[in-house]
Amino acid sequence: MNIRITSRKFKAKETLKDYIKEEIKSLEKYDDRILDVNVVLSFTHVKSSIKTVEIVLTLPGKTISVIESSEEFEKSVNFALVKIKKQISKIKTKRLSRKKNED
Repeated sequence: MNIRITSRKFKAKETLKDYIKEEIKSLEKYDDRILDVNVVLSFTHVKSSIKTVEIVLTLPGKTISVIESSEEFEKSVNFALVKIKKQISKIKTKRLSRKKNED
């Protein structure tokens, strides 16, 4: 699994990058066929700073894309990963039910 982390308009700290990599690696227990994961971190200066995380995950034949925003990058990553886990399990369930119908 290739993990690429990009930060827009700021330089992400190594601790944040390490945190994201560990959380992304935990997705392997849901599906071990994950090919690529692209994480884009962006920071918006408004009255309150909004931190947005976009995760694009590539499976064979499928692409999952999630965007989440909150006050902290860690929260945004966690919210996005919850959505991705749901989508991965849904895809896996469909794949397994198709295999049963073919047999």
